[in-house]
Amino acid sequence: MRILDFPLPGPLDRRRHLLLDALLWAVVAAPVGYAGVSPPYQRYAVPLLVGKLLLLGVATVASRRWPLVALVLVVLGSVVDGNFVFAVPVFSYLTGRRSVTARPVAVVFVVIAAGGTALNLGLLGTGEATWFLLASVLLFAAVFPWLVGRYRRQQQELAAAGHRHVDALIREERGVAERIRLRERARIAGEMHDSLGHDLSLIALRAAALEVAADLNDRHRAAAGELRASVSAATERLHEIIGVLREDGGASVRPSGETVADLVDNAREAGLAVRLDASSVVADLPAMTGHAAHRVVREALTNAARYAPGAPVDVRLTRDGERVEVCVVNGAPPAEPLPAPPSQGSGLLALAERVRLAGGTLDAGPRTEGGFVVRAVLPATAPPVEAVENDTAARVGGQPGPVERPVDAERRLHDARRRVRRSLLVALLAPAGFALVLSLVYYPVATAGTVLDRDTFDQMRVGTARSELEGLPRRQLESPVGVDRAGCEYYTDGNFPLAEPTWRLCFTDGRLASKEWIA
Repeated sequence: MRILDFPLPGPLDRRRHLLLDALLWAVVAAPVGYAGVSPPYQRYAVPLLVGKLLLLGVATVASRRWPLVALVLVVLGSVVDGNFVFAVPVFSYLTGRRSVTARPVAVVFVVIAAGGTALNLGLLGTGEATWFLLASVLLFAAVFPWLVGRYRRQQQELAAAGHRHVDALIREERGVAERIRLRERARIAGEMHDSLGHDLSLIALRAAALEVAADLNDRHRAAAGELRASVSAATERLHEIIGVLREDGGASVRPSGETVADLVDNAREAGLAVRLDASSVVADLPAMTGHAAHRVVREALTNAARYAPGAPVDVRLTRDGERVEVCVVNGAPPAEPLPAPPSQGSGLLALAERVRLAGGTLDAGPRTEGGFVVRAVLPATAPPVEAVENDTAARVGGQPGPVERPVDAERRLHDARRRVRRSLLVALLAPAGFALVLSLVYYPVATAGTVLDRDTFDQMRVGTARSELEGLPRRQLESPVGVDRAGCEYYTDGNFPLAEPTWRLCFTDGRLASKEWIA
């Protein structure tokens, strides 16, 4: 049997376990101790009481590591002292709560039921009523608490597994978001490689032209050569450090010199109904802000063409003091659009990272009147270099930003808990079903040859010889508990499910002396 793998307890845990075990022992030992100290006293009462209490103590200690062994000890103790029955439900619950597998416990229950049935009905000759009582005690005092403990364990295991699953999903989403951020930074590096490489190439070209100028003296010509060599080396290092990060095989993400107006013109030529309202706010924007504004407009126009073809699109760039607002609004499509290509939803996430690196904020979502809006607020001046570096270092080396708990994982966890509650309900109803089945098994055995119907009972006359009574059943029932009347026989009317004695016939010298209906 596998049991729970408990971590090594510390001193505080050991004291807590010792206190709980002592309390458990006191509870289960109370009925046995009370019966042992109450009169009448039997011979060797004190040694027997000490032995019973020691047995309960051993079972209590063993219940943490070997709960099934503890349960078997208590069941064996109930054979000697019926007061051990009060401890059986407690240790049955702990067995279900602390055992990993159910098969060993089920085997023990089957062995107890089969062995008890063979012992009582076969060897000891116990009546059916006593057997039914013992079977009911096994069912409700052992099987039922074990089911409750087992499903309580499953409930906590599923809840813990659900939390671990949610944590794994959160970590996975954080990893995906971080990969998207890193990929977006790589694209930014590629764009910077393109723009800086182009500018450095122009500087190197001008230095080369200056180096071959005829009216330049040797000292200045040598300086121009050194300048050209330095620029060429810087261009090469830029290519080695940043160029390798590019994922698009060297194609520039943004064509050099392309403006927002060029984007709108290209989209209009492609058939998109775009209106631009930009005045002259982009004329003197910092490089990062201009790149971010260009990217916001490009992503919004791409999404509009994909998800709302034919819908009008408004592109507005406004400046308010130290802020520049880029707003792209598209209306609802005039007709049902064709199915859009599948998307992983990473475009807006990458766009948000681009806007964040530029020092701005992004807000995107559907409009109540239909359509979609993408709004970015960007700084009109370049942020301090230290602020950008500190923010980047915090993002790379610090804790990632908060990620909301996945809704699907929450729903799956809720469903798992609902399934466990349903299973717990089954555990509560299962003993009732088992009791019904047990009654269906017990009833035919108890009533076979013992049923006396009402009409036959009414026709019996006092004083009639027993051998002359017609319709008398072939066998009798046991006398009711606490009733011991010599010469009396008991029969049932077939009442379900216990087939209890209903009729009492008393005979004297072989003749019917009295007949009674037992309420």
